[in-house]
Order: sequence, then C-alpha cells, then structure tokens
Amino acid sequence: MAALICGSLAFDTIMTFEGRFAEQILPDQLHILNVSFLVPSLRRDFGGCAGNIAYSLKLLGGEPVPMAMLGSDGADYLQRLRDLAIDTRHVAQADETYTAQALIMTDRDNNQITAFHPGAMMLAHRARIVAEPDLLVAIIAPDGRDAMIEHAAQCQAAGIPFVFDPGQGLPMFNGEELARFIEQASWVTVNDYEGRMLCERTGWSFAEISRKVQGLVVTLGAQGCEVWEDGVGTPVPAVQPAEVVDPTGCGDAWRGALLFGLERGWSLARCAALGNRLGALKIAQRGPQNYTLDFEPS
Repeated sequence: MAALICGSLAFDTIMTFEGRFAEQILPDQLHILNVSFLVPSLRRDFGGCAGNIAYSLKLLGGEPVPMAMLGSDGADYLQRLRDLAIDTRHVAQADETYTAQALIMTDRDNNQITAFHPGAMMLAHRARIVAEPDLLVAIIAPDGRDAMIEHAAQCQAAGIPFVFDPGQGLPMFNGEELARFIEQASWVTVNDYEGRMLCERTGWSFAEISRKVQGLVVTLGAQGCEVWEDGVGTPVPAVQPAEVVDPTGCGDAWRGALLFGLERGWSLARCAALGNRLGALKIAQRGPQNYTLDFEPS
C-alpha cells in the first residue's frame, strides 16, 4: 500500500554561518537592519516537504507517492525521484515558472534564516486527488495555499484518511480554515510553536483538538514529542543524536516515519517514537535527503 504526500518539491541552497545571528543583529537597530553574513560553506540539495518526506518513507521501506509541482528547471529532480524508485505519477511540471527555491542559512547554534520562493508550488492545486486502490493514507504538508485547502477536501471526499501537518504554512490560514482542516483530518501534527498558534487561532486546546481527530502529535525538538489522544497527552521521549550537524529536513524525516507506521496500523505513540529516532539520525548528517538508515524500522 502507498502513502500520498501532498507538499512542495524545492531546491535548497544551504549556507553555514560560523558565528551566531544574535551577535550580528542588534535588537535596538532592527528598524535600520542592514547585515551581511559570511558563509564559507554552501551547497545545493534536493528538498521541499514532499520530496523530503518521500525520501524518508522510501528509506524505511514504504511506498511514497508525492503529489507536487515542479517548474521548468525540474528535470533533474524528476529524474532523482525515479532513480530512487519513487512513484512519480502525481508529479507534474509547469513550464511558466521555476521550481520552488529555499535559501537557508544556519548559524552555529542551529538557528536558521530562510528565504523561500514558491514558484511552481503555487500551481500545485492543478493536481486533483481521487480514490486509488493503493492509496491507504495521505498527508497534507506545507504547499500552496489553494492546494492545501483543495487537497484536504479531496482526500475527505475520496475517503483517504490524512494527516494535517501545516508546518510553516500555518500562518496562511485563519481560525475558521484551520478548524475545517482539523475536522476533515484523521490526525494532526505540529511543532510546539505551531501548536500554540493553532490553539490561539481555533480557540481549541490540544485536548480539544485531539478529541476531534484520531490523534494529535506535538513535536518538541530535543525534548521528543507529545501524543494526544481523546484528550490525554502522553510524552514520547527524544532519541539522542550522535551529533548535531544540520537540522534541515528533520521534521520531514519525522513525517516520513509517521506515515510508515500509519500505513502499518501502528499506534500513534509507536509512530512518533520511530519519528524521533529517524529525526535524530538525520540531524547528524548534512542535507535533507542525504542520510542513510542504520537500523531496522520497528
């Protein structure tokens, strides 16, 4: 069985600043901000939430089916997905724009500054979701605003249970729209910051949200995560990484592990525990799609 992954495909330009942003940005001078960061290390990676999640899920032995839009410069990305034996039936290209681009700068404390050009991602709503025999589960990950709204409704209409994980796209939606996503979804996942914003905009607590879905997971970075089911929150401990090298793509590695477990009917806590383990593995290696598995998923 396969998992439909609705989200972005992007090229990531990743830079490393060897100092600390906090030492370069003066709080009392933000109204005339003009800073320059020397970044000795720069690389270009395949990225985007759909691509990163698909990589993670495939690595674990799952069957990802990304639904995403590439631009006129996306031929290399399409070939990479095929080389990884990832199903590209729902990956399309738009010739009138570029593939989404993320420019990510990380300092020595793993703080990040990101500039994102959405490009073809804003046309992702052109793809339509219908019921397919092999699609067992789906995720609505950060994508174009229209695509997220329409794909959530289409998943519900097709009877495909899905995870709503708005990520950095959450601020695009008001409380009424977020409430609708939750009511359509089977599961909701957010990090702690996104979780606070979700509660503020909907007026619902974590306990209340968890009663509207099969489960809510709030990830807490180095502190692991909390699994909320039927109004009760349960901590799932973090996994200590071998080293902290690059946080880019950790959340997507976690999402891929979540889908792997959901495909197999695991408990949400077991899915989250695998996600914590895979996130710890990814953070010890550079790039969102360069890590390899050193354990058997369980």
